[in-house]
Amino acid sequence: QAAARGRPGEVFRVFLRLGLTAFGGPVAHIGYFRKELVERRGWVSDAQFSQVLAICQFLPGPASSQLGFSLGLLRAGGLGALAAFIAFTLPSALLMLGFAVLLPHLDGPLALTAIHGLKIVALAVVADALWGMARTLCPDAARRIVAVLAMALLIVSSQPAAQLLVVALAALWGSRYGRTRLAARSGLPALPVGPRGGAALLLLFLAGLMVLPLAEGAGLVELAGAFYQAGALVFGGGHVVLPMLEESIVAPGWVSPEAFLAGYGAAQALPGPLFAFAAYLGAIFPLVHPLVGALVALVCIFLPGFLLVAGVLPLWQRLAAREAVAGMVAGVNAAVVGVLGAALYDPVFTAAVGEPVDLAIAVLAWALLAIARISPLWVVLFAVVTRVGVSVAAAP
Repeated sequence: QAAARGRPGEVFRVFLRLGLTAFGGPVAHIGYFRKELVERRGWVSDAQFSQVLAICQFLPGPASSQLGFSLGLLRAGGLGALAAFIAFTLPSALLMLGFAVLLPHLDGPLALTAIHGLKIVALAVVADALWGMARTLCPDAARRIVAVLAMALLIVSSQPAAQLLVVALAALWGSRYGRTRLAARSGLPALPVGPRGGAALLLLFLAGLMVLPLAEGAGLVELAGAFYQAGALVFGGGHVVLPMLEESIVAPGWVSPEAFLAGYGAAQALPGPLFAFAAYLGAIFPLVHPLVGALVALVCIFLPGFLLVAGVLPLWQRLAAREAVAGMVAGVNAAVVGVLGAALYDPVFTAAVGEPVDLAIAVLAWALLAIARISPLWVVLFAVVTRVGVSVAAAP
C-alpha cells in the first residue's frame, strides 16, 4: 500500500469537525468515522477500517479514540495521529470544563429531551455504518452467517471478554475456510514506524504501567499514576472506566461523590470521547492547578491506549501481509460486523427508543444519512429539534 498521503493540518480539520459533531458515545463514533473517512474521503477501505477497529477492540483503552488516532497515523504519520487526538478530544475537554459551571442550569426537562434526541441520532448513525460495512465485508453467505452468530452471542453476553472470544473464533474459522474469499485490498497503508519501533512503544507502555502507579510524591504524580493505570487496564470503553476512576479519585477523598457523578452525567451529553471526563476530574483535583490537572489527566488516561495501538499496528501489518493470514482477516471483518450489530441493539437501541415516535425519528434520520446523504451535523439538528418539538407538543 502507498505511504501516508495526507497532511496533519488536513487530519486536524476533519477530526475537529468530528469532535464537534460526533455525539452518542464510542459505538456511534465508529459510524461517524466510517461515514467521514471511508465513504466521503476514502482514506481507507472498509476492510482496512475493520482491521484497525478489531485491533482497537482487542486492546485496553478508549476504542473509538484509539481508532481515530490510528486513522490519523495511517493518513499522515505521527503528527497526523497527534492531530487526530487533539482535534477530536479538545472540544469535549473544553466543554467538560464549562459544564462544571453550567451543569446546575442544564437539568430541566427540555435539556433531558435534547440529550435523548442525541441518542436517537446515534441509533441512525450506527445503523448506517452497520448497513454499509455488512455489504462490503460480508459479501457471501458464509461471512453473513459468521456475522449473525457473532451478533447473537454478544446480545446474549455483553461482557467485554465475549467480544474478544467472538473475534478470535472468527479468525480461527477464517484461517481454515475463508482464505480464498478475502478482498484484494486488505493490507494497511505504510506506517511511519516498523516492528522494532512498535516493540519499543510496547516496552514504553509497560514501563509507564509499572512505574507511574507506584510513584509517590506530589499530587501531580499521584494524579498521573491514577489516570495512566485507568487508561491502561480498562476494557470495554468509557463506561467501564467509571469504577476505576471512582476508586482512584473519590475513595481517597480528593473529589466528592456528588461532583464525580455530576461531571459524569454531563459527559453523556457531549460529542467526542467519554474519556474527556478526565479533564473535568483533573480540573477539580484539589492538589494542583486546574488547567495543569486537566491536561495531565487527559494525557495520562489516553497515552497508554495510544502506545499500545501504535506498537501493535506495525506488528499486525507484517503479519497480515502473509498469505496464510488472509482468511483470518476475512473472518475478523465478518465478526466486526456482528460486534457492531450487537452494539446497535444494546446499548444504542435500548437507550434511544422508549416509544414509537423515537423509532420514527430514528428511521427518518437514517434515511437522511443513507439515502439523501445529508451531513451528519444537519441530521443531529433534525433529530434534536424534532424530539424536543414532539415533547413540547405532547406536554399538557
